[in-house]
Amino acid sequence: MSTDSAPTPFGRAVTTYTGGRGGPVVRPPVVSTTSVARFAERARARRTVARRKVLLTACGAAVVAALGWLLLLSPVLVLEPAEVEVRGAGTVVAVDQVLAVVDVHAGTPLPRLDTVGLRDRVLEVPGVREARVTRAWPHGLTVVLVAREPVAAVPEPAKDGTGPGFALLDMDGVQVGRVDAAPEGLPVVDVPVGDKRALRAVLTVLQQLPADLLAQVAAVSAHTQDRVTMMLRDGVEVDWGSAVETPLKIAVLSTLRASPATQGATVFDVSAPRLPITR
Repeated sequence: MSTDSAPTPFGRAVTTYTGGRGGPVVRPPVVSTTSVARFAERARARRTVARRKVLLTACGAAVVAALGWLLLLSPVLVLEPAEVEVRGAGTVVAVDQVLAVVDVHAGTPLPRLDTVGLRDRVLEVPGVREARVTRAWPHGLTVVLVAREPVAAVPEPAKDGTGPGFALLDMDGVQVGRVDAAPEGLPVVDVPVGDKRALRAVLTVLQQLPADLLAQVAAVSAHTQDRVTMMLRDGVEVDWGSAVETPLKIAVLSTLRASPATQGATVFDVSAPRLPITR
């Protein structure tokens, strides 16, 4: 009898006995219990990692769903009309009209609120020139307005069953109201009916005047866009000419009015500011 040895997958040798009439006799391999235990341990570890990945994925999906419900569907962050603040309404914008636009969206969660579309609707409120809408967490909105403040009063004839009155215009020539009598402090504008260029010239001049000089203007007339004339509240007439070089004309008029040599003058012609005339 002879013996041969061959390695097995588990590192143990298999001994083969040969001899005799029965042929080779193979001895069963001896498997290490330590190797089997390690194999089973690795299999358990892989299953544990897989379960953890599934659990973490499920938890992440649940958290995302919960946040989505909290932000977009739940009442936690809904708009409450009592928490809406309106700033800059001025003297012509009706705050209740602005609030009425916002109230349509009461109960809408703030993250879902279309502030751009809401701003566009606020701009449709009479007297609003510009608007900005921002969220005020957790339940409010802040609406900041730039109102179309009147800078001039233009006489209007009677119409539609109403008596004569005055149209109130802002710096862009947009009518922001109508009153029976010219408001105190607003200059009355007299321009040819339908002459938009003359009206634009008057409004451009008024827009550029400093506050102290604007407060002195009682009336402004313009037969054409190049013949603007202002009447001050103390009875002084100022021939302004066109709307060009307004800053220089302001400086010249201020200097002339302060000069002792022109005291008593009732007409100041600054239409050619480098060659002013007083009389």
